[in-house]
Amino acid sequence: MTRSSQKFTEQELLTEIYSAFEPFQPPTPETYVDCQEVRGRWNVMRELGNKITRSKKPTCQIYTGHRGVGKSTELLRLKQALERQKYFVVYFAADDEDIEPNDTEYADILFACTRHLVQEIKLEKEKNPLLQWMESRWQSLKDLALTEVAFDGLSLEGQISQFAKITTNLRAVPDKRREMRQKINTFTPSLVAALNEFIQVAQKTLPADCRGIVIMADNLDRIAETQSEGELSNYDEIYLNRSEILRGLDCHVIYTVPISMVYSERATRLEDNYDKPDVLPMVMLRNRDGSPNPTGLQKFRELIYKRIAQIDPDLANGLDSQVFDSSETLEQLCLMSGGHMRNLMQLIQRAID
Repeated sequence: MTRSSQKFTEQELLTEIYSAFEPFQPPTPETYVDCQEVRGRWNVMRELGNKITRSKKPTCQIYTGHRGVGKSTELLRLKQALERQKYFVVYFAADDEDIEPNDTEYADILFACTRHLVQEIKLEKEKNPLLQWMESRWQSLKDLALTEVAFDGLSLEGQISQFAKITTNLRAVPDKRREMRQKINTFTPSLVAALNEFIQVAQKTLPADCRGIVIMADNLDRIAETQSEGELSNYDEIYLNRSEILRGLDCHVIYTVPISMVYSERATRLEDNYDKPDVLPMVMLRNRDGSPNPTGLQKFRELIYKRIAQIDPDLANGLDSQVFDSSETLEQLCLMSGGHMRNLMQLIQRAID
């Protein structure tokens, strides 16, 4: 134990290290490691951002990668980069509050985009096409919000919150999910029209130097594929049959998609409906001949070092002797991850356990 880590007991220190490797927590700027060099020079600004900054029209991109490889981290970095270039970015992790991954349809995604836009850009009711859309259909929609209140009697915040209530109920009330979707599906064309009108009005109310609105719908790759007998799977229905709806928003949009869509017989149809999907590669830890890749292993060492250094810089300097019992153990742990960031975090936590 180093001098600076002596403020912790041994168990407290293990707890600090354990917490530093939380698998589902994106890295901070201090702990981020740039892995372009071992990801085939993949760069989020070049692969996804340039299409947005160079296009004079709304764009729709799909983005994927294996679970735990770092997709959300790269999307959040892109969000920061675009905000520096004066874009208004609406990012949301869809499975946090909006969708039930084991039972998702396109209407859920459309309504999630609507909900986050109307929450992030608060337009007064008189100038807000989405609130007007909600009010004119309130008799039909109030059941989805599980409320009996009068819409026009709500404050602006109260009216906006009804969108959140509907997405929450879509996720949390399975017995009513199909009924809710049937109602939303009926209103889909008018909702898309109101959503695009909202985007146009919002563009005029944002700062004059704002270059556009970008929606990032993350964690849609966690949707499980479901299929009833004689019907299309929800993947086909969401990303192929309803692609004109997902592509139909008058702003830049990035959707994450399940990687199985990209590596399947549906890949050609996917590319026909969208541009070619961007796939975030894993970190290369082995060469083609199976030998360890020193550069990739060094990147994972750096990742571990930076997180330990947030607790105790002196301890981090002794990775091979004070944190791990040897450099061989550290290398083996990295190789076992297969190049998945999240796997590495989980392996470290498991080793501590």
